Formats: sequence, C-alpha cells, structure tokens
Amino acid sequence: MTAHHICLLGDANSVHVQRWAREMLARGWRLSLVTARPQAIEGVQQIVLPPVRRATDWLWRVGAARRAVAALAPDLVHAHYVTSYGYLAARAGRHPLVMTAWGSDLLVTPKESALKRHLTAWTLRQADGVTGDSPDLLAAARVLAPGVRTELIHWGVERARFAPAPWDGKPGFEAVSLRSWEPNYAIGTILEAFARVHSTHPQARLHLLGGGSQEPALRAQIAQLGLTDAVQVHGRLNDAGMAAVLARCKLSISVPHSDATSVSVLESMACGLAVIGSDLPANRDWLDARMLVPAGDARALARVWGHLIDQEAQAREAGARNAERIARDGDRRVQMDAADAMYRRLLDEWKGRAP
Repeated sequence: MTAHHICLLGDANSVHVQRWAREMLARGWRLSLVTARPQAIEGVQQIVLPPVRRATDWLWRVGAARRAVAALAPDLVHAHYVTSYGYLAARAGRHPLVMTAWGSDLLVTPKESALKRHLTAWTLRQADGVTGDSPDLLAAARVLAPGVRTELIHWGVERARFAPAPWDGKPGFEAVSLRSWEPNYAIGTILEAFARVHSTHPQARLHLLGGGSQEPALRAQIAQLGLTDAVQVHGRLNDAGMAAVLARCKLSISVPHSDATSVSVLESMACGLAVIGSDLPANRDWLDARMLVPAGDARALARVWGHLIDQEAQAREAGARNAERIARDGDRRVQMDAADAMYRRLLDEWKGRAP
C-alpha cells in the first residue's frame, strides 16, 4: 500500500519543522518540503524557493510555491507559520490544507496594520484545519476567521532525551536561557536581571543558548556589565548539546514580550528545572503564578531569581512539579499522534473530492 504524501511548507533549518517531519516519517507518511531556508532532512524531498530576506518577499514567492506544490502533487498540504508559508499554501489552492500557527504570526503581525490583518484572516479562511500550541493562539485564529476549525496540538517534548538530572549533582546555581537572540525574547532584560543577581550571589552562573541578530549587542552588554566570567555564550546547539547544558542547570528563564507555548519552556520543565516566565496567557497554562514576571521588568525577574537561589528547596520542588506536569501532559509522542489522527480525519473527509 502506497503511503499518503504530506507536503510541508516551512523553514527546513528550523528544529521544530525538522522534528515534525521526522515524527511523521516515523508514522509511515511520505514527506516532501517546500522551503525558502533549506537544510537537509533525511528522507524528505525538498524544493527550494528563492531566498526570503524581507517580509514582502513572501508575496513574490507565490508562483514558485504554487508550481512546487503542483509538481509534488501531495495528498495533504501542511504549512508552518500562517503569515508566510501559510499564505503561500493558501495561494497554491490544494486541499486538504492544514496550517500551524507559531505565535507571532497571529498574536503580533495582524496588529501591525489593517492590510496584514486582512491578509492573515484571508489566509486562515483557506485552511481546512488550524493547529496551535496554546488556547489564546487558537482564540486569535477564531477571532480573525470565525468558523475556522482549530485543534490544540503543541510541539511536545522528547522525554527520552529531555529528562531530569539528579539535583544534588548540579554544581552551584546555574541558569539557562534557550530563547533566540531577537528583540521579542528580551535577552538583554535577562542580562540586566542577572547583573543584579550576580552582585549579591557571585556564585550564580548563566548559560545563553540560541543565536540571532542581537548577538553583537548582547556580547557588548555582557562585557559592559562585567559578566564575562559568569555568562557562557553557547549559541545554537543540537538537542544533545541542549540537554547537556540543561543537566547542569537548576533554573530556566524565558521572558519574551509575546509568545505561545514555548518548546524551550516545556523542555526545561521536562528536565526538572524551575522556570521563570513572562506573565503571558500561554505561560499561565504551564507555570505557577509565583514564577511569572512582567515582560521587560528586570527588577522583578532579579527578585524571583535571587529568591530561588536563597530558597533552593523551593526551586527544587518547582522543578519536580514541572517534570511531573510534562510527564502527564507534554509528551511529544502523544501530540504527534494527535497530528497524525487529524491528517487521517481530513483525508477521509476529502476522499472522492477533486484535488
């Protein structure tokens, strides 16, 4: 029996797209990928679009994307990120069509102008199903496109890789940020808060994972704050590298200005770390209210951070609760099984219709 063919549209260099593709391959689907940012994924045929350097470039990739999808002739199309690949998939006109919202595409972009709101709403209306990883994200989809079918599916955690390390074997009190070095993720705020913490807790250490356009500014800030010996800048690491750093740490920091459910928050929780997050709806679904701080408030972040160092037993208890929560609700296998079931349901609904 020939495997059904899913055509993904998304950034091949995104770890999230790579993980999704591998999960679907493991479930017996045939996968192809249309992408403007290529990176090899074993078992996945790719058609590469011309590079995208600015937001308006997506409008000029419609023809190439349409030809790519037509040439691949998949049974189902699934676009990751509504306001870029989702728009291209909508213009390609092939069904069934699934879109996955990532956060800013629905929580930020539609608020930037009336035109962006109109285009986002139109794009969503072309989808046969929209997935998102937090209730507020799916609510935003339904406001923009009333009647659109939504399904709560988050990225989940590979618990065999991201698992708690013995707390007593961790040196000192090390913290980590896994977020990208872009303005939304407020890494500068984390550094400002850490400077306050380090002044009263000189044993504290911070690891920065990620990468992004703000790297020069962040390195300059580290030097200016006199934190060169206390902050280790790792950049982008693979899953094994991330897990190794997390195994050293007791605290994870994620304080973006806008976000849906963060994979890095879930992975930190799975590793048994205490997690401080910005006070956003998605974080309220996962974290204790005492671990939430206003986005951009370095003083509030430093207060909670310092308290956890002083009261390490509370940090340890928070980490244990986090690991238990992910074991109950955050397993990637369960989430990807839900995605697999959604695909099969849509294919059954479209059986017998013209492509």
